[in-house]
Amino acid sequence: MSVSKRAATASVISSAIVLTGILSFNPSPIAAERPAAEQAASDSSRPAPVCEPASLGSPYIPVDSWIYPAILRLYGLGYVDNVFLGLRPWTRASVDHMLEQVGARIDDAQDSNDPATNEAQEIYEAINGELHPDVQGPCRTFQGKTRIESVYSASRYITGTPLDDSFHLGQTVINDYGRPFQNGFNNYSGASGYASAGRFTLYARGEFQGSPSATGYSPAMAQILSGVDNAPFLNPVTGLPYNQATIPMGPIDSKVRGRVIEAYASAHVLNHEISFGKQDDWTGPGMGGAFAYSNNAENIYSFRINRVEPLHIPGLSYLTGPFRYDFLVGSLKGHSLPNDPWVHVEKLSFRPTENLEFGFERTVIWGGKGHAPITLHTFLKSFFSFSAVNATEKFSRNDPGARFGSFDFSYRVPGMRKWLTLYTDGEVHDDISPIDAPRRASWRPGLYLSHVPGVPKLDIRAEAATTDPPVSTSVDGRFMYWETIQVQGYTNNGQIFGDWIGREGKGGQGWLTYHLSGNEWIQVGLRNQKTAKDFIPGSTTLTKPGTPYPIEGGSTLNDINFQAVKRIGKDFEINGNFALEHWKAPIYLPGQQTVTTTTIKLTWFPERKVSF
Repeated sequence: MSVSKRAATASVISSAIVLTGILSFNPSPIAAERPAAEQAASDSSRPAPVCEPASLGSPYIPVDSWIYPAILRLYGLGYVDNVFLGLRPWTRASVDHMLEQVGARIDDAQDSNDPATNEAQEIYEAINGELHPDVQGPCRTFQGKTRIESVYSASRYITGTPLDDSFHLGQTVINDYGRPFQNGFNNYSGASGYASAGRFTLYARGEFQGSPSATGYSPAMAQILSGVDNAPFLNPVTGLPYNQATIPMGPIDSKVRGRVIEAYASAHVLNHEISFGKQDDWTGPGMGGAFAYSNNAENIYSFRINRVEPLHIPGLSYLTGPFRYDFLVGSLKGHSLPNDPWVHVEKLSFRPTENLEFGFERTVIWGGKGHAPITLHTFLKSFFSFSAVNATEKFSRNDPGARFGSFDFSYRVPGMRKWLTLYTDGEVHDDISPIDAPRRASWRPGLYLSHVPGVPKLDIRAEAATTDPPVSTSVDGRFMYWETIQVQGYTNNGQIFGDWIGREGKGGQGWLTYHLSGNEWIQVGLRNQKTAKDFIPGSTTLTKPGTPYPIEGGSTLNDINFQAVKRIGKDFEINGNFALEHWKAPIYLPGQQTVTTTTIKLTWFPERKVSF
């Protein structure tokens, strides 16, 4: 592992900043409000109650909510600045704080005849309409309430054989919390809601899931992929193949089950949300993926400390601007070799100017049954280890784990800050940061054009992605998202919890979106994914023992997708999506395969009439 002293020092400084912020008291960005409370006629001299927003809890907004692209559009139009794109989710209260400057800017833009003003006004009103139940009363946030957030049912019909293997061949459906899907009719029906009292919040989102049975991979193919992963195929005790969540070997049974998508309890302490449970995370500026953490896989149960409001430290913030940080630690599921490893993630993001944001992140997967215990000692060793270890230590109980580091930035181009935003997300294995080893890093660059000249309701976004750097170590899929000990790598319950582009993959996405209103749109998207030939073999049969496979390897996936989101009234949403996909993976099925995916999701967003 190549690690410079400068990078290690920067990482230690970042940890010190986080600890400083946790221990420091910083008032809310909104000054404490002191409303004139209604006084009883018999006690007119009674002092008004004091409201302390910094001590009141607020639930996170799920990362698949329409509010995120809406806020990112407001940011791209130049109407909001205090947004940390690389640290999601945001709480409902923090979004309310982001919007405080928007109204005045819209009024100023109306005076200057800015053509994008109407778009910003529609988005602003739509978000305010969503947050409206939360901003009633003198504190404009939760002093004690219960609310049903949403009730939904999504029906998905798939024709053809879909791919559901982010660790190898690719995925037909991405960024969908690892929900099961197969050829035929699939359904996901659920509800979400929360309860809050003062600084404490309880949130839950659960659903019933149903998907058909499938043939799955053949034993021969599963054995080949186990070899690719450097994982044993047969259990030496039973003589049967290991049940590896990362390899969908058939037959695959139909699924009818209940599953928790999110469920956590949190306490708001000095502008931090301290929580435990199953919750969303997204640690990159992109819309299509995030290398360190996304919702591509099922959420993990974790303990979390998240600075949800920007922190200002006198002197330091003069250089770095306000910053935020996030920390989580929890157990990964679906790993059998070794079983039940843990992961911790740390992210620190700075906003030195209104147009620039950059952040550093570190992920470590460590421990697991039969390898290293999960103790305070092994956690601290993984947390503070920044140098290479020898083979003896790596295969011992003192292994510091599989270490990954990421860097991201977003930049609104001066002179075009209301038009063009450039950003990138990068991650590297066995180095401190992609900045320290750019040639060994994986990258996801992107650009966002917030509106097209003459068509203010139309925006364009494009992102590329690669996890196949041009170095000798990036071969056979044994670099990014994989590790010598943690052979099932960067996954939870079988799917990569980072970027869907996977191991040794290249591709990208593009979207053309026409906005009907602040929360309604029509979108056309394209997606491409290609895995390397040296990673995925072309066949399950050798010509001779020890000779190459007779068919060229790799896999390729292309799709075009269409989405329409429409509201009926304020509370009912219809979200329709259709995708036409072609993929090739000779190791699995011969020739080009065609898959269509049609999804209709109906969602009811109750307002105050169901809050109590």
